[in-house]
Amino acid sequence: MAHRPKLSTVAAAAGVSTATVSQVLRGTGRISPQTRDKVLAAVQEVNYLPDGRAAALRSGENREIGLVLHHLANPFNAEVVSGVSDRLERADYLVSVLDSRDDAAREGRNLRALIASMRGGLIWVPASGTDAATLDLLVAQRLPVVTFLHRVAERFDHVGLRNAAALGRAVDHLVELGHRHIAYLGGTSPRAPRAERIAGYAAALATHGLGAPLVLPCEDSKAGGLTAMLELREAHPEVTAIVCNGDMVALGACLGLHRRGETPGREVSVIGFDDVADAALATPALTTLSIAPYELGQHLAERLLARLADPSAAPVHQDLDASLVLRDTTAPPLPR
Repeated sequence: MAHRPKLSTVAAAAGVSTATVSQVLRGTGRISPQTRDKVLAAVQEVNYLPDGRAAALRSGENREIGLVLHHLANPFNAEVVSGVSDRLERADYLVSVLDSRDDAAREGRNLRALIASMRGGLIWVPASGTDAATLDLLVAQRLPVVTFLHRVAERFDHVGLRNAAALGRAVDHLVELGHRHIAYLGGTSPRAPRAERIAGYAAALATHGLGAPLVLPCEDSKAGGLTAMLELREAHPEVTAIVCNGDMVALGACLGLHRRGETPGREVSVIGFDDVADAALATPALTTLSIAPYELGQHLAERLLARLADPSAAPVHQDLDASLVLRDTTAPPLPR
């Protein structure tokens, strides 16, 4: 078939008018059971699907939600997507996922594509360098928006994290175990979440009188964490504990220790951030600051559903806590 099936295709297959097909599909009109069955059989035969965009134009309602992330390959984001899509599917919404790769130009193309396809709302991690024109576009289109992790505008609903407080708890735990030389691994972006985490780490060091912070930037990946850990062990052998920008960095750092014949939680204690599924399954299991990414996705979906239900309500800004989950990669330092 050269073209996708249309109402007229169904009508021809069923031997009825396009108006009759339309009435059957919309559940209107006085249609006999025999005609209804014939039309529905023809729908199956020709593989007809309604045009969702046309239906949205008629009803003024769209059941598709855009989800724009900054690094879909990170398991944290994959788990967030699962949480969002599971919750919105229960509310009869379809989720379209795009990856900006933390590139503002790519993000702009993604957002324009979503708007042009008449998405009914947006859950969005803004990219670094997101400009005022992008924000004005979303406002002008009256698109219900929930941002998360990176706040860019007071006028949108936002779900964030209490990053500084979380890192303070991580450092406190390591100090209680007896560690005095604690480094921070991971991330390269100047964006607020990482800056807040480093600030919390540095403030906790100062509170405990542990001197200047030691921050080693690296990509938020296992490969980045592995390389950074190898460099750390060579340049700073006095470090006995690290806190990481994310679980992928932490898991990579653990691989780096294994490569050296060392054991996470023995030669160096390691704390991650996120609590992805792999954190509990790793050997040894990773101590981490848990924000339960799947549950975070469910929370984001609930926030958007609330915005869709009441578009005129004042913007809601929420900051969630991260809890310290103790597993096997933290322990007292080895005696010197």
